Amino acid sequence: MKLKYIFLFIFFTMGLITFGQESKLANQYFQTGEYEKAALLYKNLYDKTNQNDYYFNRYLESILALEKYSDAEKLVLQEMKRRPDDSQLYIHYGNIFEKRGEHVKAEQQYRTAIKKISADIGTISRMGNLFLTLAKYDLAIEVYEAGSKKLNDRQIFSYNLADLYRRKGDTPKMIEYYLESLVASPNRVNSLQSLFQRYLSKEEFEILQMQLFDFTQSYPNEIVFSEMLQWVFVNNKEYGRAMRQARALDMRLEENGNRVYDLANIAQRDGDFDEAIKGYEYIIENKGSNSPYYINSKLELLGSKRKKITEDANYSTEDLMALKNEYRSFIDEFGKNSRTVFILIEYAKLHALYLDDIDKAIDILEEMKNYAGIRPDIIASIKIDLGDYYLIKDDVWEASLLFSQVDKDFKEGILGERARYRNAMLSYYNGDFEWAQKQFDILKAATSKLISNDAIDMSVFIIDNLGLDTTDIPMKLYAKAELLLYQNKYDEAFIYLDQIIKDYEEHGLLDDILYLKARIYSKRKKYDDAIYFYTQVIENHKEEIRCDNSLIELAELYHYQLDQPEKAQELYEILFMEFSNSTFAVEARKRYRLLRGDEL
Repeated sequence: MKLKYIFLFIFFTMGLITFGQESKLANQYFQTGEYEKAALLYKNLYDKTNQNDYYFNRYLESILALEKYSDAEKLVLQEMKRRPDDSQLYIHYGNIFEKRGEHVKAEQQYRTAIKKISADIGTISRMGNLFLTLAKYDLAIEVYEAGSKKLNDRQIFSYNLADLYRRKGDTPKMIEYYLESLVASPNRVNSLQSLFQRYLSKEEFEILQMQLFDFTQSYPNEIVFSEMLQWVFVNNKEYGRAMRQARALDMRLEENGNRVYDLANIAQRDGDFDEAIKGYEYIIENKGSNSPYYINSKLELLGSKRKKITEDANYSTEDLMALKNEYRSFIDEFGKNSRTVFILIEYAKLHALYLDDIDKAIDILEEMKNYAGIRPDIIASIKIDLGDYYLIKDDVWEASLLFSQVDKDFKEGILGERARYRNAMLSYYNGDFEWAQKQFDILKAATSKLISNDAIDMSVFIIDNLGLDTTDIPMKLYAKAELLLYQNKYDEAFIYLDQIIKDYEEHGLLDDILYLKARIYSKRKKYDDAIYFYTQVIENHKEEIRCDNSLIELAELYHYQLDQPEKAQELYEILFMEFSNSTFAVEARKRYRLLRGDEL
């Protein structure tokens, strides 16, 4: 008896294996376009499974691909007798008429199918998908809209409808139904944001914005639409409107300030310091010291105020003094310790670079070196800044000592590279050009792209100019002028540059002198003079190494200081088109595309 069951089991198992192999082979024939073979196998599988829907559809598709329309019609009519209420069969029947070119009869069958829609989600979905497969978008839309009415649920097929309107190119309807789908599935918001980012133009984002206003009114309890509206404002870089939305949501939901803080960070990174400041101040004033974002908001507030004042290069002494007082208030509140180390570094930088108080900057950093609990890498950064400030003070020996300490402690990594580059520059300033060039050649392979590019520029500059004359005096004068520029001694730098022109007028440093004068005028905020000298290099020294430097710096001047994006865009384009080998070409292309409004 047991043996009998074993044989039955083996027979059944072998049958399943054979059936599975036959199905796999049929699918393979179908995918490779061998419809004659596929049709035979699907017909057999269809008969074996008592008219399984999948095999029916594949069998029908195969004989339609073979243009056996009579066979297809017989198959569908046979199935209709068995399933007279199956509305999908009428779609198949209409498709057969359409392939024959009998469009009126095809339309009649499609209409019959839609009339037979039942209040069944599965049936409606299958009908909609079938019309979608046949690229009958309008009919698929009718199916889903009729299905929504049958089920008395506006949102149930809203995502399907949005996708269909997208395929049709009807943007307002697409947006409407995508937003409608959020009512039932608010967790879909991130995927919708990605879709909108991909498919909507700048003008179409305005349609989205207007519809979101309507949805926030129609669904006042659905937070997702207010959040989506904030996202649209951010996408359009309207940080003021985004910030108002974020603050309103924070108060309404009694949050801890997280969304306002995140938005303030975005605004700060994008250069809208006014709105970033408003965000941080909101957290400080409304959330208090118990907020997890309180200290960071204080830190970022100072950073935003500093960037607002210094990055537009249009600050007054009063602006700087007000910022200095804010730094002092922060330090008074939180003390001088490892937690406030970065603020103290910025405070020192404010004194050194903007308040012309180099001794105060040095005092702050020298004191910080002895604080307990500061990481070695931060101590190294402090030493590099100290070295810079000692160099500004003309204490070259102390600067070199500090750079050498960092180089020794951080042989590998960016900190060591920064220190080595500065020591190489010290050698250059001192006129030891051969040793400096060897260091620059090594630093060409630096991990930091910025250091690598600067090292390449310096190496090429030295090679280009050192052998042009029997004496290296012009180069030493020029290096001294560069050091004076670094030390903010502009009038003295001009004296050295003019001396080169007077005594060595045939020397090839003319483009470099024009370039350095442009940089000096730019630092002094005499932008008309800076533009003049940059333009002299660009127009009269196109083959010289300072031409691409002048292009990028003049473009940045128009871009960031003078707010003339059209002129900046033109210069960025010249740089990456005509100077494609320049180390600035990639960045120039990126900024050009940004100004043109391309998605990056």
